Amino acid sequence: MLNPSILFFNINGSGLGHLNRCLAYARQVQTQAQPYFFSLASAMEVIHSFGFEGDYFVSHFWSDNSTFAWNSELALRLGLVLEHIRPQVLVFDGPWPYQGFIKACRAYKDDLALVWSYRGLLKAEAQKPTVDPDFFDLVLRPGELGAVPKESILPGGTRELLVPPVCLLADHELYTRDQARQKLGLELDKKYALFSLGPGNIKDVTSIGHGLLHEFTQSGLTILWARPPIAVRDVELPAGVQPLSMYPLVRYLRAFDVFVGAAGYNTCCEVVQAGIPSLLVPNEHLADDQTKRAQMVAQHIPAIVSGCDTKSKQHLAVKEILALVEQNTDTLIKPSLPMHGAQLAAKALLTLAFGVATG
Repeated sequence: MLNPSILFFNINGSGLGHLNRCLAYARQVQTQAQPYFFSLASAMEVIHSFGFEGDYFVSHFWSDNSTFAWNSELALRLGLVLEHIRPQVLVFDGPWPYQGFIKACRAYKDDLALVWSYRGLLKAEAQKPTVDPDFFDLVLRPGELGAVPKESILPGGTRELLVPPVCLLADHELYTRDQARQKLGLELDKKYALFSLGPGNIKDVTSIGHGLLHEFTQSGLTILWARPPIAVRDVELPAGVQPLSMYPLVRYLRAFDVFVGAAGYNTCCEVVQAGIPSLLVPNEHLADDQTKRAQMVAQHIPAIVSGCDTKSKQHLAVKEILALVEQNTDTLIKPSLPMHGAQLAAKALLTLAFGVATG
């Protein structure tokens, strides 16, 4: 029997988090199933770099179409992909399944298990999805730091599976400090900070970024500024600040003495996995509760959480994180947290896929 197919539908959020998570799942299932991507994130080169195939469909965030027209086109395009790939499982990763997605799934005639991957650390006032989870065969919940596996049954009978944090790479795939510096062409005896404040597509990071750049350079650190593959505009960098275009960043994180970035799901999981002291700047423009997540990080590694929206806050935050860096010099921080969510999720996806294929 041929291996079953699993189609991953990742939305395009404020960064690459949804794509990153689907790639983590895909890497874990690829020895027993054929992954394929339907991506609303434009970074198709990232998908291809991992050896996977996929189709790109422009996100409604960048489309000039009305919501109705965009969903109608989505239903058509996704329907064509379903007919072409004929997957046994379709995984939707995002906070709100689109009407076009639902319409395409209902129109598809073959057996198909539907999975909703939905992490859901939302602010109390954030609007909650109104989609009936019973539309899905499995609700997959990528857990926050400290989460342990838990299976439950929702009121309508759908199975819900909470897994520990989902990471793209395993620990052994991360470079050591010296390996990463050699790969990046960095000197072994200098101090470096990595800035990864996001693509700036939703929140303009220029003002905060420049303020923090000044504070760190005044303290004698050399700065590298990460430019995500989906960024549509580049931050103008001061002299001496080096741009870095590398994916996945987590592979190289241990090259740096300190990390500066927003508190998205993947970032927080990865700085804990790498054990790098971090200044986390929550993005308050999102429904995602990044402040709460950043505070979780600070329980496991040296981290400072600050909005950094004034010069005084920027100065204090940099002073505090550099003090933590000095306290942890030459020490590899290794939090003992379960981080194998991708493996557990893959087992559940494969069980569904083989069940459909043989049923």
